[in-house]
Amino acid sequence: MASPGEAQRLQKVLSQIGVGSRREAEAWIRAGRLTVNDQPAVLGMRVHERDQLKLDGRLIRRRPATEALPVFLCHRSPGVALLPGRSGERAAASSSSFAERMPRRAGRRFLSVSPMPTVDGGLELLTADGALAARLQRAVRSLESEFSLRVRGQLSDEQRQGVLQGELDRGIALRVLALEAAGGEGSNRWYRLVTLGASGNDVRQLIERQAVTLVRMLRTRLGKLTLPRTLARGRWAELDGAQLSGLLGSRAAGR
Repeated sequence: MASPGEAQRLQKVLSQIGVGSRREAEAWIRAGRLTVNDQPAVLGMRVHERDQLKLDGRLIRRRPATEALPVFLCHRSPGVALLPGRSGERAAASSSSFAERMPRRAGRRFLSVSPMPTVDGGLELLTADGALAARLQRAVRSLESEFSLRVRGQLSDEQRQGVLQGELDRGIALRVLALEAAGGEGSNRWYRLVTLGASGNDVRQLIERQAVTLVRMLRTRLGKLTLPRTLARGRWAELDGAQLSGLLGSRAAGR
């Protein structure tokens, strides 16, 4: 974050406070919907903390530069959309997205960090702080992730070896640190998979490349952050400073 009193680009400010993405802000500026001190905003302009920002004539409340928006650890059920209006990943018509249930005090527009595919679930991270979301997204690429997989049938030795090799369709290989049987009987078996810096989409592709039917996938750990057994599906918990620092590594958790 910029130091107090330092001017920042308008689009960046709106993204950081969770009002909208930089692209959305640019569209609002072009449409004449944003004003700064009651004057039409222009692309590329910089604003200070004291400047008054309005969208469609309504004042945009800005938190002090030292005040942080929270990051939430969420337990999402498979099939529930994480964010509203994601193309091709909508929840049932009668259901709202996970983010729409979050407390309004935490921000107007939530951003996800390394989201799981909608068909899967488990541990998710949400924040309305655009700058922090970007830092977390970079940080998780170097973190271990643990997944609980339910597959149709038992993996053969050849399929297990294929998973451990980590090859993806785009010609790169994931670092697979562990693949262990975790119970189950009959037509469905559970496995524990640990990877380094893998997204949920990567893991699903990795498993399906071995001609395996992946019935369900849940992320249970991200770095040192583990999905608590006491956190019910559909619920969330705010990360504390130590948890946030753990995700960000050696960097300070401050913005």
